Amino acid sequence: MISSIALFLLQAPADEGFFNVIVAKFNEGNDSGWMWPVLIALILGLAIFLERIITLNLADINTRKFIVNVQEALQDGGIEAAEELCAQTRGPVASVFQAGLMRSHEGIDAAEKAISAYGSIEMSFLERGLIWLSLFIAIAPLLGFLGTVVGMIQAFDDIEAAADISPSIVAGGIKVALLTTAGGLIAGIILQIGYNYCVSKIDRIIAEMEESSITLIDSIILLNEGKQIVPNVGPEADSDSE
Repeated sequence: MISSIALFLLQAPADEGFFNVIVAKFNEGNDSGWMWPVLIALILGLAIFLERIITLNLADINTRKFIVNVQEALQDGGIEAAEELCAQTRGPVASVFQAGLMRSHEGIDAAEKAISAYGSIEMSFLERGLIWLSLFIAIAPLLGFLGTVVGMIQAFDDIEAAADISPSIVAGGIKVALLTTAGGLIAGIILQIGYNYCVSKIDRIIAEMEESSITLIDSIILLNEGKQIVPNVGPEADSDSE
């Protein structure tokens, strides 16, 4: 279906332009008025997608570098220095770290519970809005199919009015039906791609958040035991190993 639509658009005259072809087909399929609901569903879905992309990009940081910085802050300045670093860093990883560090004086179990609870909150923030995006993914093709049904009803009404089954009589209604179906499917495909991209990005951020939380707990344990958190890798360490 997608390849047929793409082939049809590529065969359009070059002087018309891709955008002009899309507008022309939209107007042709809008005889029954069902192309506008499909377009509105697409626009609303794209708005949610763009908002999620901006939010997720702001939440995404260099997690490995941040973990090293937190470990160095723990080693050099203790819990307070690490908390200050987390407060100055954006993103869910830093927020989860800060929640765990704030409860670290109550014990490792309290820190783990704080990280788990705040991690769930951050996950809900990352996934906020995706339910509406999935709604528009489902609605856009359904609106297109509804336009198809309306177009076919129109075609049979024309047959009944003319008392004839000539192709020229039913061509208009069938064309509207096919164009609304194509519009709904294209809108659904575009939004589905955006949804999958957001989900994959959220899954990666959550995985980094869980992995880094384990590293934080291990670092707090080493700090409480008075052990080295960040191994020495400078010239002095090299000379000692020799």
